[in-house]
Amino acid sequence: MPGILRTVASRVAPVLRGHTFSQTANLYTRPPKEKISFVESSIAWVVLSATVLGPSGWILSHLEDYKKRD
Repeated sequence: MPGILRTVASRVAPVLRGHTFSQTANLYTRPPKEKISFVESSIAWVVLSATVLGPSGWILSHLEDYKKRD
């Protein structure tokens, strides 16, 4: 049964979508114009880590406060 649904869906989907624009990614195969320094890369990693781990660390450190709330 799933095979039949997949076949029907693959044939009906383009008709329902109508005329769509195909999206293409901007890919560059050449080396970068300028090298990113170690400091810039380190700052980027610190900001990314703080963005991801900061809120989850806050929630985990205040987990008991959330449990006590009535």
